[in-house]
Amino acid sequence: MTATPASANDQASDAMAEKVADDGIPGPAEDPFIWLEEARSEEALAWVRAENERTNSMLATDPRFEKLKGDALAILDSEDRVPYVGFSKFGLVNFWQDKENPKGILRRTTRESYKTDDPEWETILDVDALAAAEGKEWVYKGSSCLPPDGRMCMIALSDGGKDATIMREFNMETGEFIEDGFELPESQGGVSWIDEDTLLVGRDFGSETITESEYPFTARIWQRSTDIADAEEIFRGDAKDVSAGAYLLRDAASTVHARMAYRGLSFHERAYYVWHGDDWLKLDMPAKANPYGIIDGQMLFSTDVDWTVDGQTFPADSLIAMDLEEWKTDPNGAAKTLVWAPEERQTKRGGAITANSLYVGLLDNVRGQVLKFDYEDGVWQSSKVDLPDNATVSIGASSNETDEIMFTVTDFLTPTTLYYSEGDKPEVLKTSPSRFDADGMEVEQHEAVSADGTKIPYFIVKPKGMELGANTPTLLTGYGGFQVSRLPGYLGSAGKLWVENGGAYVLANLRGGGEFGPEWHQTAIRENKQRTWDDFIAVADDLVKRDYTAPENLGIQGGSQGGLLVGTAFTQRPDLYGAAIVAIPLFDMLRYHEIGRGASWIGEYGDPRIPEQRAWIAGYSPYQKIAPGVDYPAPFFWASTADDRTHPAHARKGAAKMKALGQPYYYYEDMTGGHSGGVDNEQRAKLSALQYVYLMQRLKDDRSGE
Repeated sequence: MTATPASANDQASDAMAEKVADDGIPGPAEDPFIWLEEARSEEALAWVRAENERTNSMLATDPRFEKLKGDALAILDSEDRVPYVGFSKFGLVNFWQDKENPKGILRRTTRESYKTDDPEWETILDVDALAAAEGKEWVYKGSSCLPPDGRMCMIALSDGGKDATIMREFNMETGEFIEDGFELPESQGGVSWIDEDTLLVGRDFGSETITESEYPFTARIWQRSTDIADAEEIFRGDAKDVSAGAYLLRDAASTVHARMAYRGLSFHERAYYVWHGDDWLKLDMPAKANPYGIIDGQMLFSTDVDWTVDGQTFPADSLIAMDLEEWKTDPNGAAKTLVWAPEERQTKRGGAITANSLYVGLLDNVRGQVLKFDYEDGVWQSSKVDLPDNATVSIGASSNETDEIMFTVTDFLTPTTLYYSEGDKPEVLKTSPSRFDADGMEVEQHEAVSADGTKIPYFIVKPKGMELGANTPTLLTGYGGFQVSRLPGYLGSAGKLWVENGGAYVLANLRGGGEFGPEWHQTAIRENKQRTWDDFIAVADDLVKRDYTAPENLGIQGGSQGGLLVGTAFTQRPDLYGAAIVAIPLFDMLRYHEIGRGASWIGEYGDPRIPEQRAWIAGYSPYQKIAPGVDYPAPFFWASTADDRTHPAHARKGAAKMKALGQPYYYYEDMTGGHSGGVDNEQRAKLSALQYVYLMQRLKDDRSGE
């Protein structure tokens, strides 16, 4: 029988030892807080409201709260932000949120106007007006447009910030939804255009067309003015896949060269297929490799593992080319050529294709650069794009009609600068204003030694006047998962709300991330996931050993996988921290595959249903590791009711267990916002202020009386 809210919260601490069901997965009899997994049940929402009221009374009443919130909101709503854009035939398109447009507007301007200090904008879609008219909490989630002109688009809208969206046909030229046009109900998945009357659709079609990860695994061709239920299915994966679908392979000129399909075998592995000879042909390539794009008549692939073919080994993280026409004739037999391979501590990071060139972002010891590639006279030529060194460099936008491309350049203390190029030397186009006083602040890079001897780099941003002595309030953050790289970027609100107020900021580059390429990730997944947690603990220990801070002055913060990181840190080394922000986390790792989209991440963590793999996970799962009688650093859990990815249950259950054990904790849940938190700037500013008040109370204020 499922525990009721009242009985669950009254559990005595000596009854909290975790039991295990016959299959190893805790159920209602073993987990008194499983009822909190019902995101919008009356009981769960009543619990959330009570927790929000409690946290607001402790944090939002702090004298510093209103100023911190105001400072954050001023940055978020500032009219002098750089309006980043995408290229289209109908102008440069930007999505903008501010005080007057909290849900946002999709707008456009001309190239000439954008280059001025005060561009003139034309509104395409007013999301606030649409939400008000339809009585929905619409959140704009992007669009898929018909090439080459991009006039007809399928607009994705989320109710409250969920990953699942509805999709409606929209005319970008007139700024109107199409009456009786294509429309899809709420689902995961997406669409791509075949022609103006035909869509290639991957959605929830009912009748068991969704994987256990809740993503589509079939694709259909849908003709205008027909019922989607009658659409022809052209590809089907398997219900045990993470996801599966089909798409059209186009070049920069929007010419279709092939119909492609894929099966997501795990989060990190895919099998690819091409329609060839009236059937789907599986591409003979590693599961951790993928098509990269078409440039100069060459078909490019990228691989995350060594790929040996025809006696040649292409190293992990390299780019590989095949003649496009040869590949279309014989997809598995076309000759392969190395385009680029990484040197030590290098890795690719993003890319773009313009009308005539390929651009690839590159990390070199966590510093950015961009390489330009062209295929000339049968030889690949590459050159480094002339951008500032010792900074984080990214590709911002590119045009597939011209050689226009934009780059962003930033670091912790330098506002982001936007560069523009037409295939030549990039020139500064726009610069973000300063959001905090960086005078006297410093950035240093150090290395900590993890439990197995691996050196783990980290950056520390030191506030003005910081001296050794272990009394500096310090915030340590990281991620360490899914091959995601955490890089130096302008601190913005963190600089204003934390570093300018005397706090140090630390960013750790942990294994499991992508800062040094695929191997940096693959060496810390599944049975080796503890290495990520060890790396984070090593950085925290190193900060204390260097006398930068002390455990009572050291706070940690992370979201999603980073929330799991913080959860493992404060349960494995509660003595090492004075505060812990556990944001939109994974937390109950013995049931994570049952909650939200958790099953899709088995490739990263393992499957709790398999005894051997459950043992890996049980060794660190924070929810099960919370124990009575331990002095934890009063963690602050926060989540979103609308988060259908990690799901608020993880944070809820962590807080509920702390409460049952009589442990100090904080809990806050936004009722909208999805996986990224608030859907508008007011919500985002409040979330920021709550967290920084918490950090100041825990790390700066005198707590000697506790």
